[in-house]
Amino acid sequence: MADSGSKTPRKTTVEKKPAAGAAKKKKKQGFSAGKVIFWMLAAAALAAISAMGVYIFVILNGNKILQQNIDKLDFSEASIIYDANKQEIGVLKVENRINVEPNEIPPLMKQAFIATEDKRFEDHTGVDFLGIGRALVKDVVARSMVEGGSTITQQLAKNVFLNADKTFFRKATEMSIAVALEQQKTKDEILTMYLNYILFGNQAYGVKAASKVYFNVDKLEDLKLWQIATLAAIPKAPSRYNPLKDAEKSKERRGVVLKLMQEQGYITEAQRAEAAAVDYEPPTKTAGTAGRNQAFIDYVLKEAQTNFNLTEDEVNRGGLKIYTTLNQNAQQIMEQTYANAKFFQKSPDDQIMQSSMVILDNKDGGIVAMVGGRDYMRGGLNRATSAPRQPGSSFKPLIAYAPAIEAGKYTPYSMLKDEKQTYPGGYSPRNYDGVYRGQVTMTEAVKKSINMPAINTLQEIGVSNATKFVEKLGITLDAQDRNLAIALGGLTKGTTPLQMAQAYSAFANAGTLHTAHAITSIVESDGTELQFKDEAKTVMSAKTAWYMTEMMRTVVEPGGTGAAAKFERPVAGKTGSTQLDLKGLEKYNRDLWFVGYTPEWTGAVWMGFDKTDSKHYVSMSSGSAGVIFKEVMQKALAKRPVTQFKKPSGVPDLKEELPPKGVTDLKAEVNPETGFVNLSWSSVGEGITYQAFRKDSTMADYPAEPLFSTQSTSYKDQSAYTPGMTYTYMIVALKPENGAEGAKSNEASVTIPGKTENGKEEPGKEAGETGKEDPGKEGEDGAVPGTDGDGTAQPGTGTKPGAGGTTQPGTTKPGTGTTPGTETDGTTGGTEEDAGSAGGSGDTGSSSGTDTGGETGTKTPGSTTTRPSTGTAPVPSGTSGNGKQPAERSTGGQSGSSISVMPDGT
Repeated sequence: MADSGSKTPRKTTVEKKPAAGAAKKKKKQGFSAGKVIFWMLAAAALAAISAMGVYIFVILNGNKILQQNIDKLDFSEASIIYDANKQEIGVLKVENRINVEPNEIPPLMKQAFIATEDKRFEDHTGVDFLGIGRALVKDVVARSMVEGGSTITQQLAKNVFLNADKTFFRKATEMSIAVALEQQKTKDEILTMYLNYILFGNQAYGVKAASKVYFNVDKLEDLKLWQIATLAAIPKAPSRYNPLKDAEKSKERRGVVLKLMQEQGYITEAQRAEAAAVDYEPPTKTAGTAGRNQAFIDYVLKEAQTNFNLTEDEVNRGGLKIYTTLNQNAQQIMEQTYANAKFFQKSPDDQIMQSSMVILDNKDGGIVAMVGGRDYMRGGLNRATSAPRQPGSSFKPLIAYAPAIEAGKYTPYSMLKDEKQTYPGGYSPRNYDGVYRGQVTMTEAVKKSINMPAINTLQEIGVSNATKFVEKLGITLDAQDRNLAIALGGLTKGTTPLQMAQAYSAFANAGTLHTAHAITSIVESDGTELQFKDEAKTVMSAKTAWYMTEMMRTVVEPGGTGAAAKFERPVAGKTGSTQLDLKGLEKYNRDLWFVGYTPEWTGAVWMGFDKTDSKHYVSMSSGSAGVIFKEVMQKALAKRPVTQFKKPSGVPDLKEELPPKGVTDLKAEVNPETGFVNLSWSSVGEGITYQAFRKDSTMADYPAEPLFSTQSTSYKDQSAYTPGMTYTYMIVALKPENGAEGAKSNEASVTIPGKTENGKEEPGKEAGETGKEDPGKEGEDGAVPGTDGDGTAQPGTGTKPGAGGTTQPGTTKPGTGTTPGTETDGTTGGTEEDAGSAGGSGDTGSSSGTDTGGETGTKTPGSTTTRPSTGTAPVPSGTSGNGKQPAERSTGGQSGSSISVMPDGT
């Protein structure tokens, strides 16, 4: 036993007791675990009992609903359509449904729908829980009910007995009906009911009616694989995937169906590839029938879906009252016009020339009347709304001229360049008549539909700015449409008459654009009213809209391209045509357009063939579309008071924007004492500013910025001093208050005296004209230079200085126009061989002649020559002194180089 005083600590055993809380916690945990197990078992039992009860309820409820509503296989109340005066114009109801028996449905068709809609159809009892699980996952991810997970049986239950709202209770009821259907019907019966009932678009209910509408096939057994797959593709979205509405989307969806069939072993890869490659061709005769207002009624059905979120089935069966904007008088006149063959070109076969037209009310964008084609059938291709075509020159006002005026740099009298040129990328357009006028006003370019000014204007304002402007008008361009070709309507996808009419209506409405629409309101069977909401917006200034109207009014006047559209009301508009690109037929067209408006309505007309080829192209006059416009608009508006286009307040009158006259007598000379170039010209009006532009012989064109600006009519250029350099001047007159520019002046050139680069002396040129030229008269083909009528030779143009001797008076001999003339120059003569100079008579001509003889008397050293900068047509041939050889007029001079007078554009 150790001593108590020992330093070694005493070891004791200490029992650690758990804290009170810990002991209690441990005891509680043991008790909770047991309870959890108990309650879990109890909950499982309760869940099983509940599930059984729910299942029993579902079965009983489904059977009850099925029995109570079995008569719903009959269609419900039709929807009525009313015109702008609330008069009935049509009925939307299910009229096209043909039932088939199970043995009439080919096995391949059953397989196509099963593969696409419900691949476990043969295995489930009405509800596919795997499919529902997949759908729930997608719904959770999307945070909305986007995936139905419905079987074919559920879809049949939903379509027959329920609405399309995606709610839990609707889904539960759908499932109960599906289970009841599976108990009472065989799989074959359910699938047959489904194929007889579902909507395939274009008011075709059931697969047999659809085969008639889309393929004109009466027996389902005659359908080919690609046709079966096309039908199986439609139910997912009938308005989107039916081939008559959109053949491209239909083909894409068909490919999905075929792929599913191949993956599930119903067809081979070779069968899939063959069927996927077929392009859809609409049948020449469809199951629909043509009727009054049919294109408009079909458009109403489409608009009810897009603007009011109603399904086609809901519209056809919902008992709705649909109020529209249709003017029955205008519609009847339009249909009568389109039924008259005299307005259209004859076709060599069954493919007739097609056309479509739409009229909008300027005040609200309401569709007044519509024709979708000459042989339009119910549910067919509406060429007024769904068949884009190249708009040609009718696009110029939208893409070039309106955005240019809106930018504030142009007016209807702005001078635009009209010269043939090649643009970056090798784009080389041309004017339709082959004539290039040098410069024209914007109004003249619009009136005569001249191509080059539109392209040059688009280049100046920028393609990006122009496309943004057009898109505000409701025309969306393709990503590839970022080039100068769009100035002439060269679009990737084109536009429709409805789009063009909507865009042009903004011109008639002081720059405000209303959304084109057919429906004003829909009243549902329970009295709920759905109203169309017009989102009117300002897309251009009132000034731009007014100036465009003033310019396009000239289009329908004599000399304009749209004169055929003129009638006894104020009319503005624009023609359009697209050239045929088939070899040997380039002078003909693919499309003809006229888009025009009165103060009340805007109308757009397209003409052409659905498929253009060597037998089907437009050979009619380019004014033919304008003829139809006039025929319809004139008669439809006959009983309405004549109104005028009203200039918006605050918009300057166009007369205030008139440009000044162009300078025509610019002269330039070198002052022998100072060496400066003196410029002079005549005044063209009070308060005019003159901008002078100068280029030298090393420059291809004038700089963008003027050399100087002045209100004087003379100027001393002290910066032109390089010896041997030729300087050429041009004057542009403008009004400072509005920037309106006159035409470019004549050009005047001088060569600075002194040594040239090769060391030779270069005499200067003296200012002044050496032979005046008539400016020409305006004609159908443009200006034609004037001619001298006295039959005497104009002063010749020397190309070489005379060699040796003294200057003696020369004699004038009549030119023969066939051989070079000889200039006698004192004791030693210099030979003048100026091919392209005038022949003896001095008449103006386009072929080169030869000038024999020099000017009598002493010649003043040096001269300048002038030429107009705005020639407008090829020069007609003149005659030489002997009447045999065409000749051109030339200008005279002694030694030194000379410049012949040539009309611009030749």
